[in-house]
Amino acid sequence: MSIHKTESELFAARIAPWYSVYNAAAAADFYKAAFDAAELYRLEEDNGKLAVAHLSIKGADFWIQDDPDCSPERVGSGTVRMILTVDDPDALFEQALAAGAAEIAPISEGHGWRIGRIADPFGYHWEIGNPLR
Repeated sequence: MSIHKTESELFAARIAPWYSVYNAAAAADFYKAAFDAAELYRLEEDNGKLAVAHLSIKGADFWIQDDPDCSPERVGSGTVRMILTVDDPDALFEQALAAGAAEIAPISEGHGWRIGRIADPFGYHWEIGNPLR
């Protein structure tokens, strides 16, 4: 009997950020519009209000939870900065701005990347880029 697992039996480890936003329903709508995020899981409270959502941007998963005490005015910018690596950072950057994000740093080239930074309406910063080839 072998104690070694086959490749198909191995579980790959992943890290998926989970962060609090002051309006999870509005945040989920923003991420869908800004980044074409897909909603993989949704937990609603008894009153139908979104409590938790699991979202994915082309396989880059993250979670959001509703927390009325989390607002940009109260906490400043988020304590997590997301780095979203995509094929066409220029297009997604513009899509995020059109969906309501604020530009922090325009798309530019430096340090081996084509990258820019936006702030979402919930106080979190997203760097959108791609390594230069």
